[in-house]
Amino acid sequence: MPTKTAKTTKKTTRTAAAKAAPAPRAIEVAIPDSYAPISMWGYFAYTFLFAIPVIGWIFCICFAFMASNHNLRNFARSQFCWLIIYVFVLCLLAGLGVLQSLFQSLINL
Repeated sequence: MPTKTAKTTKKTTRTAAAKAAPAPRAIEVAIPDSYAPISMWGYFAYTFLFAIPVIGWIFCICFAFMASNHNLRNFARSQFCWLIIYVFVLCLLAGLGVLQSLFQSLINL
């Protein structure tokens, strides 16, 4: 007749420090409205808005200085910096005469 053997189970032992420390909890932090993140579609829409030649630039400047959301304000400031760089490069090319020669070659086609 076969005999039954007792099954042994392994118990994990925790150190005294691990026993005393409470389990980590998920902490919910409320983000204020002034720091609310902008969605992907929000970035897409703002980029499209700021790309409109005159009206978009005015909106870009307004958002860069007066937006209540910090993320939107920083995004508008970055777009405003790109606008300044584009205007600087355009003025540099116009000053060097590159634009004039480019227009001349387009007219002669």
